[in-house]
Formats: sequence, C-alpha cells, structure tokens
Amino acid sequence: MSENPDKPNINEAGKSKSNDSEQDLEDAVKGSDAALQKTVKSGSPSTQRVQRPHSSPPRFVTVEELLETAKGVTNMALAHEIVVNGDFRIKPVELPEDSLEKRVKEIVHKAFWDCLSVQLSEDPPTYDHAIKLVGEIKETLLSFLLPGHTRLRNQITEVLDLDLIKQEAENGALDISKLAEFIIGMMGTLCAPARDEEVKKLKDIKEIVPLFRAIFSVLDLMKVDMANFAITSIRPHLMQQSVEYERKKFQQLLEKQPSTFQQLLEKQPNSLDFVTQWLEEAAEDLTNQKYKSALPAGGGAAGSGDGPTPNPVAVQNYAYLKLLRWDHLRRPFPETVLMDQARFQELQLQLEHLTVLGAVLLVTFSMAAPGISSQADFAEKLKMIVKILLTDTHLPSFQLKDALTTIGEKVCLEVSSCLALCGLTPFTTEKEAVLKGQIQAVASPDDPIRRIMDSRILIFLESYLASGHQKPLPTVPGGLGPVQKELEEVAIKFVRLVNYNKMVFSPYYDAILSKIL
Repeated sequence: MSENPDKPNINEAGKSKSNDSEQDLEDAVKGSDAALQKTVKSGSPSTQRVQRPHSSPPRFVTVEELLETAKGVTNMALAHEIVVNGDFRIKPVELPEDSLEKRVKEIVHKAFWDCLSVQLSEDPPTYDHAIKLVGEIKETLLSFLLPGHTRLRNQITEVLDLDLIKQEAENGALDISKLAEFIIGMMGTLCAPARDEEVKKLKDIKEIVPLFRAIFSVLDLMKVDMANFAITSIRPHLMQQSVEYERKKFQQLLEKQPSTFQQLLEKQPNSLDFVTQWLEEAAEDLTNQKYKSALPAGGGAAGSGDGPTPNPVAVQNYAYLKLLRWDHLRRPFPETVLMDQARFQELQLQLEHLTVLGAVLLVTFSMAAPGISSQADFAEKLKMIVKILLTDTHLPSFQLKDALTTIGEKVCLEVSSCLALCGLTPFTTEKEAVLKGQIQAVASPDDPIRRIMDSRILIFLESYLASGHQKPLPTVPGGLGPVQKELEEVAIKFVRLVNYNKMVFSPYYDAILSKIL
C-alpha cells in the first residue's frame, strides 16, 4: 500500500498527547476495563487462602461500594500491567464454542443481517438500516484520526454525509456500491500494515450484505489495533507517572474503603497484615543467620537468634527471594505484590526447572570424561535434550521421577555415543547404573546436588539484587555454567519486577521495617 502523508504514525501520536500525564494515565486505564478483566482472570490463579483471626467482624458493604472499589482495583491493575508487561496487548474477544453468549450473539447478528437483506431486496429498496450502518462506520473511521488529519476528516465528513445520503435514498439515486468503495479505500489508508490483506479481500465481495458484515469485522480488528497503538504511545507517559499513580490508588483503596478492598483481595482485616508477616519472617531469618542457606518451601523460620540487626535493604531483598519459594496453595500472598503473583509463580517454576536441569547436567559432566564436558556442541545438545524432556514441569500431571528415569536413559545413550566418537573408553554397565541413579535422585528436593544448585541460584539472585542492577551481571557460581544464559534471563526479569515494586511500595516497607527492626 502506498505511503499516505495523512496516515497515522507513532511519532504524530506522541506529539498529540497531552502534557498532563497523570490525567492521561487515568483516562487510559478507565478506557480499557473490559480488556483487563480477561487478563486479570487468566493471570491471577485462584488459591486457598489461610484466614488469620480478625479483631472485629467485617462490615457489610453495598453493591455500589463493591463495584466502585473493583473499578479502582481494575484501573490500578491495568496501569501496572501496561508498565510491567512490555508485551501487553489487547486481543479480540473470542467467545467459547457452544457457549450461551456466543449462540445469543450469533442469533441476534443473523436476525439483523437478515433484516437488512430483506430491506435491500424490496422494490424500491429501503435503506433505513443501511444508512444507520454507514453512520456507525463514519463514526468509527473518524475515531481513528488524530487531530492533524484534517484532510482525511473532511473527506469522510463530505462523502459520508448522512443527510445527503438520505436525500439520495428518497430520490432513488443512492449508490451503495460507491459508498462501500470509498469506505474500503479509507480503511486501507487508516489500517495497520498487518490488516492490508483483510482490507484487500473486501474488494472481492460484490453482494452488499456480506460486504457490510465483512467491513464491520475488519473494523473491529482495526479498533483493537488502534487500542494497542494507543497503549504503545502512552507507555512512556505511564512509566513517568505509574509509580505515584499506583501508590496513590493503593492508598485510596486502603483509606476510603478498607473493608471492600479486603474482600476483593480475599483476606480479612487488618490491612497489610500479610506484608508485615512476610517482612517479619525475612528479618527473623536474617537475624538467625539463615541468610545464606536455601529457603524452605513453606515459609519463615521460628525462634529468635542473637545475630546483629539486619540491614533494611537486605531484609527486603531476602523477602523477595522468599517469594520464589512461596507455597501459593497454603499461604496468602503479601498485599503489595498481589498484582504480580502470577509473575512470581512463573519465575518460581522457571527456577525449579533450572535447578533440576542444572543438577542433571552437573551430575552428568562430573561422571563423564573431561574431554566430553569440554565439548561445547555436545554440552549444548545434551542441555536441549534435557530441557525438552522437562518441558511439562508446570503441568499438575507431570511426574518428575518418571521424567528423570527417561532422562537418565537418554543421557547415557548420548554420553556413550559421544565417547565412542571421541575414541574414549565407553561407560561400563556399573557406571551407567550409577549415573542413572544419581539423575533419578534429583527428583527429591533433599537431594544434595539439587540443594546445592538451588542454594547457588539464590545466592546469584541475591548478589544481583544487592548490586543495584548494575552491569555486568555478578559472576555465576560454580556448577551453574551450563545454565548461565537461562539463569541470567530469569535474574533480569526478577530484578526488574522487584525494583519496580520497591519504587511503588517503599514507603510502606520502610514504615513496617522501622517497627520490626
């Protein structure tokens, strides 16, 4: 499609944005409530909450209060999602097959288009519905324009003049085909390059009713494109204002409607109880000199130690590390990181995957001949094989023990093949049995090799946090070399998430830690 000087572009969109960034942020999040509902539902797993005893009975709230608070939470979550998730996109709504909503929608749409077809088949044709559709198309096309697109605006207004179209229809001079041709041409001018093919196909449709139906279908896709274009354009403004915006919204939810907010978070009073408990456990662990040990799966340690008072920054860093070993089924997630719970769960799964992968490779290369482990091609091939066999670790049906049995067999075959190619002494039956046994032992969380890998991964992440996100990355501890690339990718995502959360909620953490320490 040829270049058009009036076609919207990102640079023009950036210039046309208001300087009032906070208002832009408020408008942006209010305009995308429906899109977020699907995102939040898919990204926030439903877990069993451990209810803490509460000091007073919960206050009953009205439906209006609940809806108002839900809207505030949705707006805050949407702004957070846009800023934190660089790949955030609004997607067209796809209703489930055989769902009641989809059947009702199909019935209503069929009735509407059948009615339009009957009107156009009359002699003379009736254009009431068709003119209404042209009016909707006109408003949609105008909504795609930026303030500087004066020429395009004038063209649309002039050609799609509804009063003139009505007069032509009354006098029998209306040519729907010419209007459709203009609409398709304007859609081609305004659409994203990815929609060029869909717009081109419209020109092949000759019947009016199917053509209008296809036009509206493509316009719906263009609306989604425009929404994503707007998100990309306002993201720099959101980055500048999002910290203050999220903190302000969070504080409003706590102060104005605490009972409603607690119901939305599926918890009981008092506010920030789980954050306080989370930080208390981290401080206690550090005080008890457990700072450099692997984290237990269930949570904090008990008891009191005689160690020195830990640094508040170190307590925060250690608290974030605890989120990577969180029991999401039995423990409520801290309130201030609740919007990122799905992300921390994903990081937790990735680290568990890396721990098992690293342990298997460490055991294999330790038993293989030095010439084998030093061959980069073989090491990479073996890593890919093990990664593929561990792909489904996130599934509830996944059995690690069975997978490691298969991995042991495959690893032994690959090692024997490589030894033969290099002219080295092949593995004996006893040595193969030992290697398979050590690989299968990695299935246990108490396996020494697995615990070493787990501890070293946490030490690396803690070092990266303490370094203030400075490049280059800290040196990877021994034994993690084969998974260094994957570990660094996880570390970058983890530290970015932590640093943003610190910027938003540091006043709350400082206030709580000042009492704890």
